[in-house]
Amino acid sequence: MTRIVLVHGIAQELKGSETLLADWYPALNDGLALTSSMQVARHEVAMVFYGDIFRPAGHRGLGVPPLEASDVEDGLESELLLQWWESASELESRVTGPSSAVRLRTPHRVQRALDALSHSSFFAGLSERLMISSARQFRRYFAEPELRADIQGRLAQHITDETEVIIAHSLGTVAAYEALCANPGWRDLTLVTLGSPLSIRNLVFERLIPGPTNGHARWPAPVKSWTNVADRGDVVALTKELSPLFGERVRDRLIHNGAKAHDVRPYLTSAETGRAIAEALSNGSASARDPSR
Repeated sequence: MTRIVLVHGIAQELKGSETLLADWYPALNDGLALTSSMQVARHEVAMVFYGDIFRPAGHRGLGVPPLEASDVEDGLESELLLQWWESASELESRVTGPSSAVRLRTPHRVQRALDALSHSSFFAGLSERLMISSARQFRRYFAEPELRADIQGRLAQHITDETEVIIAHSLGTVAAYEALCANPGWRDLTLVTLGSPLSIRNLVFERLIPGPTNGHARWPAPVKSWTNVADRGDVVALTKELSPLFGERVRDRLIHNGAKAHDVRPYLTSAETGRAIAEALSNGSASARDPSR
């Protein structure tokens, strides 16, 4: 019985569903323990894994393919890196801002962005290759229809009549939102989004399917409750609140994750996330006991 479906985010291509669950599952129960006596069994949780889609084919060398600033494509890739740079500079005084790089040609601006981000606490320890690869995964999701459909199809395979909660992180929140909109027959689900980029204007929001109307996104029909949790220092979740664009029914919650602002584990262990999940599971159990609900 799958009560909870998990959807991971970017930069997970070298892992797998069981590897990710080893991190997510205990953190999920830790968050629940903060606000309730409820715990979920391992067999009640399923991980939607799609990281292998982004795993590059065999090549010489080890790790991430050799990517550098000149490989960053104009458009979504470069603009996303520049947005991350601007956000990081606003959050950390030691990160030089992009204002002095406005007149530089794109490759030089991207290199400046990568250099600055490498000194931020958010991207500390990440190579340029990994930062570029992360931005590329965002671009590929929106630019490659078959890849987009494949990811959403994998999510759909895990949804059953017993599913009560979808918990999505990072790019996974985009896939979850679009899959929910595309499947109005799924009913009475709770959506919990963590570190979501859904409200990033001009880069993500306008690229959603279905597209926004008059500056507002469609509410996903199967969703009865939606809680969005964002860390103030999460650079990937550039816009922390979703309710202005997705409707007042979204409950936005700001939290503090410490140094690893975008890491899914502190998101899951927060009381705000635990409370949203506990409420959904409690309501679902009550509905199961009372068929009239």
